[in-house]
Amino acid sequence: MSYVTHSNRASPGSIAAVVAVHAGVGALLVFGLTVSGNLPEILTPIEGRNIPDTPPPPPPPAPPEDAVAPKESANPPVFTPVPKLDLKPTPPIIDTTDLMPPPIPSWQPGRGEIVLPKPAPPAPTPSFEPVSARPKNDPGGWLSNNDYRSSWARRELTGVAKFRLEIAANGRVSNCTVTGSTGHSELDAATCSLVSKRARFEPARGGNGEPVAGSYTGSVLWQLPE
Repeated sequence: MSYVTHSNRASPGSIAAVVAVHAGVGALLVFGLTVSGNLPEILTPIEGRNIPDTPPPPPPPAPPEDAVAPKESANPPVFTPVPKLDLKPTPPIIDTTDLMPPPIPSWQPGRGEIVLPKPAPPAPTPSFEPVSARPKNDPGGWLSNNDYRSSWARRELTGVAKFRLEIAANGRVSNCTVTGSTGHSELDAATCSLVSKRARFEPARGGNGEPVAGSYTGSVLWQLPE
């Protein structure tokens, strides 16, 4: 009786063949793919050109808003007219009069009668036209050449002195003020001093004719005596 057996162990010959195949593939990878010699130089000529940098044309202008036709809305707005209202207020009409109403009578309890208040007395009307104070003596005689001192003549002091006199109710001068100077204090002071002593006045009169205080203005020319 005979038996046939199978073994999974590889034979030495097959192992050697596999090793040889692998060694050949490795040699091809190492030596067979190596390139020997010089490769020809490949040159590609490059030419340069100036490309003008031209900006793109501007966009066309937008049409004005007035030229654009509005799009019709499917639901147009409702037009509501504005009512014209006259809102100027009319002032009330009030009747007026220049007549004073009569006084309201007062009632006093216990006496059984109505007492009317006494009317106010009327304002006094002037029975005399007021007049201003006026000189009683000649203003030309208030000063003379004798009043011009020799020291003033040597210095040739001249000028016009304007003055204002305050006249009391008795007609006497109560104050003198120089309103326009001669330019020399000596002449100004002499003007008020002499006029206040020599001037006499009729006093001013009020609305009822009574004497009241008043004023008087004048001027004096100082010049070199002849």
